[in-house]
Amino acid sequence: MQGEESQAQRIPVCRALGHPTDGHKGVQQLAIQLDETWKAVASRFEGNAEVHVCNDGKYPSLTISSLERLEEPPSLLCLNSRVRQLLPPVDLTELLLEIDARTGFTREFMHVSESGARAQDLHVSLCAVLMAEACNIGLEPLIKHNIPALTRHRLSWVKQNYLRAETLISANARLVDFQSTLELAGRWGGGEVASADGMRFVTPVKSVNSGPNRKYFGSGPGITWYNFVSDQYSGFHGIVVPGTLRDSIFVLEGLLEQQTGLNPVEIMTDTAGTSDIIFGLFWLLGYQFSPGLPMPAKRYSGGWINRQITVHWMSWRGDVQICRRRRISGMR
Repeated sequence: MQGEESQAQRIPVCRALGHPTDGHKGVQQLAIQLDETWKAVASRFEGNAEVHVCNDGKYPSLTISSLERLEEPPSLLCLNSRVRQLLPPVDLTELLLEIDARTGFTREFMHVSESGARAQDLHVSLCAVLMAEACNIGLEPLIKHNIPALTRHRLSWVKQNYLRAETLISANARLVDFQSTLELAGRWGGGEVASADGMRFVTPVKSVNSGPNRKYFGSGPGITWYNFVSDQYSGFHGIVVPGTLRDSIFVLEGLLEQQTGLNPVEIMTDTAGTSDIIFGLFWLLGYQFSPGLPMPAKRYSGGWINRQITVHWMSWRGDVQICRRRRISGMR
């Protein structure tokens, strides 16, 4: 958006995100908040024996004592044993069919032609194909020639016409939304907090979605499956990352493009999911970014805020406007 359209949307967007419409005031508020937080943290160091700062090396290092291991009480051991006894052994295919009976997630799989017609026992065929794909066992172990829904031709037809990225995303969203209504999931969390992490997989052939990295994939290509999990233990989104591109590029994409009913406002990542610009983008969009930083002092500098930022904020904005007008004039 540019020009009048941008100015018209500026005030309601800033109000919705809780940000001031004046950028100069926003910088001042952040400076005050940083100063107050720094003073509050620094005042607690002397009284906290578990945390101390060492200045002997090239960089100041923050040392936090490890938590002591707590022994599991007998009551917890007894509860674990009783819970295990209550869970009967069940076949994975039967479990998948039972979940479909409760949630109806297979109804999200539509034919590639978008036809509303449904083959008989289509849910059985879909569960079989999903099991074959998820367990990477192929269709052969699930083929039953005496069952029409599990013949080789039927399973191959279902895999070719029903399994697509959009149908899988829609089916997963239904499962996540159903789980969020369960009382147990509500005790785990409210869905406002999430974590993101990547898993490496070697790919047998080269493709546009794979990339090289000798450390993780050897001499062949591979991908990173960047997975998002809510505090209700539900995977609400996943992104295929070519090779081992830095995870921080895809953190916001996972939050903004997920299609479930959850609304995570805080996300936790490891160091690979961190970059300086991500902190600013999260703040601008109203999210809380909470990465795990093993050695912050080696990646981020500390000290006074550069006064040139606040002193010349308005003149910088003026220079930008002048450059923009000159560019438009040159284009004309």
